[in-house]
Formats: sequence, C-alpha cells, structure tokens
Amino acid sequence: MTKDVVATYYFRPRSDTTPEAAAQAIVEEETTGTWTDITTTTDYVRRLDGEVLSLEPSGNGYVTRLRYPAEIFEAGNIPQYLSVVAGNLFGLGRLEAVRLLDVDFPEELVPFTGPKFGMEGVRKLIGTTDRPHVGTIIKPKVGLNPKDTAEVAYKAAIGGVDLIKDDETLTDQTFCPMDERLQAVMAKLDEAKSETGQEVLYAVNISARADDIVERAEHAIDLGANMVMIDVITCGFTALQALAEAPSVSVPVHVHRTMHGAITRNPEHGIAMRPLARIVRMLGGDQLHTGTVSGKMSHDVSELRGDNAALTDPYYGLKPTFPVASGGLHPGKVAAELKNLGTNIVLQAGGGIHGHPDGTEAGARAMRQAADAFMAGVSAEEYAKDHRELARALERWGNR
Repeated sequence: MTKDVVATYYFRPRSDTTPEAAAQAIVEEETTGTWTDITTTTDYVRRLDGEVLSLEPSGNGYVTRLRYPAEIFEAGNIPQYLSVVAGNLFGLGRLEAVRLLDVDFPEELVPFTGPKFGMEGVRKLIGTTDRPHVGTIIKPKVGLNPKDTAEVAYKAAIGGVDLIKDDETLTDQTFCPMDERLQAVMAKLDEAKSETGQEVLYAVNISARADDIVERAEHAIDLGANMVMIDVITCGFTALQALAEAPSVSVPVHVHRTMHGAITRNPEHGIAMRPLARIVRMLGGDQLHTGTVSGKMSHDVSELRGDNAALTDPYYGLKPTFPVASGGLHPGKVAAELKNLGTNIVLQAGGGIHGHPDGTEAGARAMRQAADAFMAGVSAEEYAKDHRELARALERWGNR
C-alpha cells in the first residue's frame, strides 16, 4: 500500500477541456496549484505536488486515481483530510461534474482507535454470534410522549428485536424530553428482559452542538443508557471522534447518516458513501446506516456491498463497524437483504414493524421470523405456514 493518499474520482470534463487537463486541474487545486502561474512556487514546494496515477473512460465521463503526498495532511485531523480530498474541486470550472468515489489512506494517517465495541462487541452485548440483528426505530419519529415511547419500545423488545433507536429528528424536545424518555424506555426494557432474558440496546439520540455532545452522552449513560446515537453529518465527524475517544463514553455509538443524500445521491457529483463509511469507522462508529438493496432509498447493489466491506474488511487493526440496513424494510424484504449483503448486518425496520396489522410486537416477531427463515434456508412463504406473524406481514406487504 502506498505511503501517500490515493483518491479515486469520477468526473465529466467541460466540453472545451481534455480529460487529462481536467484530472490535472483536480490534483493541482487540491495540492499546490492555483488558477495561474505564481512566483512563490519554489522547488521545495513542488515536492508536495500531487500526481495523476491513472485515467480511464467510465460511462459518460472518466475515472481517475490521484496521489496526494502524505506530508500535506495533518495526521489525525479529519476536517483537514476532507479539505484536501473533497475540497474546492467540486466548483472547478473545467469540470461539469465530479464525485469522490473512494480514498486509500496510509497507516501513518490512520492514528485513530476506531470503534470501542465494533460488530463483535455489539454482538457480545446482545449474546449472538452469526445471525443478523433486528432493530427498529420508534415511530412516529416525533410526537410520542415518553410514556408511549417506552411502551412502543417494550412491545418491540418482547417481540424479539435486538436494537431500538430514536429517529434522526428526535433529541430533547419539550413533547418528549430526553431524560424522561430515556429513563422510561430503559425501565421498560428491564421489564422486557426479565420476561425474555434478552438484552436489548436503546440508541438514544444525543445529537447536539459539538461542544456539548460528550457531556450529553455522559449524562445519558448516568441515566442508564446502554447505547447512544449521533447524526454524524449534521453534528460533524469530529463530534463522533470526541464521543468515541472519551473514556467516559462506555457504550456503543450508533451512527445515523441523515442528510447524506445531499452529498451521496447524485451518481456523477458529490461524495460517495464509501469515503464517509471509512471515516466513520476510523473515528469510532460502532454501527452505521449504509442502506438497503430493496428498501425505499435508492442504492446500487455492488456499491452498497463495497460500502459495507469498507466497514468490515481488515483495516489497520481497527474493529469492524456493524452495517445497518434501513429505509423501507419489512419482513418480505429480509431475504433479499441477507442474500445480497450477508448476515453481518442490522436489519432496521420502522414502518415494517409498527405497521404490522397486529401491532408492534407482532411486527417485531415477523421480522425475527423472516431472519430465522433465511438462516434456516427456508423461504419466507414456507416459514409463514406455521408462523402467523410472518404470514400476516406477507399478506400486507408481499415478499419484495
């Protein structure tokens, strides 16, 4: 592996610009160059020039690999990393479009400790080894009071979920204060555990201004939280780093990616999910939403597999981050998710659990049954013959 940083981009050059000139414009803009020749560029500065390593046609444009000297990066400073690999290049006049696809960092620029728990640590907390985890989001995403939120969580826990989380817009509003909600939910999860023997994690959303977020996490843990959640793009990557590196934050960190579509959705412009996934893993996210192959959000299957691999493949000794599939899932979609993405995944269903015709508990059971069917090598339709909750879910939503 190179000792420097190698970033991969897709781009379309402006009609009056050659692909070679466009690729060179990116590497110059992100290292030592500017729009004109300047007298202050000396020989000792030129050693920090970037380099175009490759350039190949791809679709309506080109894919290029660019090398950035490691020396221009401040080790451990993710905001500065992003200013280089994803900085002013998006506004370059020589480009009609440009998308950062991936980044390879040398080990010296990954001085991070990564997830405290990671995929295996979360599995250990739950007591599972190989099956996919099933999670749910409290729905409706806002509006419920603490008592009703806790009751929804209890029913989901009784039904067999492994994870319950706040949605991205619920933090500490007056209709559902975080302290009251957290204590009510944890009390009901303790009640459920006494009945089922099953540990269930509750990811309480502590998203807030960066200088408050560690204190908010510590406060949540003091109140009994066994997991915290952060909206990483709206809070900022260094807020996640502060959480993960704080010794006092002794629970897993669940990472939501709300607002990512503004950055990742356009296949020709912006930043793909993969660099963001790599950064979340480096900075200590224990779980991260990466999307589904069959849900309501648009995803390319091969790209999604690669995103999940960035979270789970060996990487400088960092623990794997648990990928989370979410967005429009229901029991009929479980087999497609697991067939395409494997079983090292969290199946996160909101409406697909709470929208079950027999309620939340039955919806949770149906999701678990769909996952159990896949693990047993049985189709959901066959398994549903003697599992009423799954049968009812398939009647409502079908199997795709």
